[in-house]
Amino acid sequence: MTARRCIPWPDKRLRTRAAPVAEITPEILALWDDMIDTMEAMPGVGLAAPQIGEMLRLAVVDASIERGQAVRMANPEILHASVELRAHEEGSPNLPGVWATVKRPRAVTVRYLDETGAVQERDFVGLWATSVQHQIDHLEGRMYFDRLSKVKRDMLLRRARKG
Repeated sequence: MTARRCIPWPDKRLRTRAAPVAEITPEILALWDDMIDTMEAMPGVGLAAPQIGEMLRLAVVDASIERGQAVRMANPEILHASVELRAHEEGSPNLPGVWATVKRPRAVTVRYLDETGAVQERDFVGLWATSVQHQIDHLEGRMYFDRLSKVKRDMLLRRARKG
């Protein structure tokens, strides 16, 4: 298990849709372990494989207070999202030093393959839901700042360049 380097924005892989995972293999399990180590080292509440240059539909999320509760997801998809929104400050280790408030559904129901290869459906609420949606955006080649207005996005990217 190893903490990996997050690729820097504007690497084109951060704008590329990740490939589906066909089956859970020992290599996938090892990659998830590296992703959890990377997430903990940041520290963060989630990580998607493309953030470390692995173009697979894999994500890990751990928004628990005590930590050590990471959910491993392959091919996650949102089945249902609440109408009620929740605002949260979001950032990314791929574009360090800048944050923005993003509004996302407060709760989501997600279907994914777990570490045993079984299909799971799980409800996520609050910070867990925010993080899951943020990771799924990464799997689709989107960054959190894509959800901002053009003016706010341009300001954020200018701030990031000044770093």
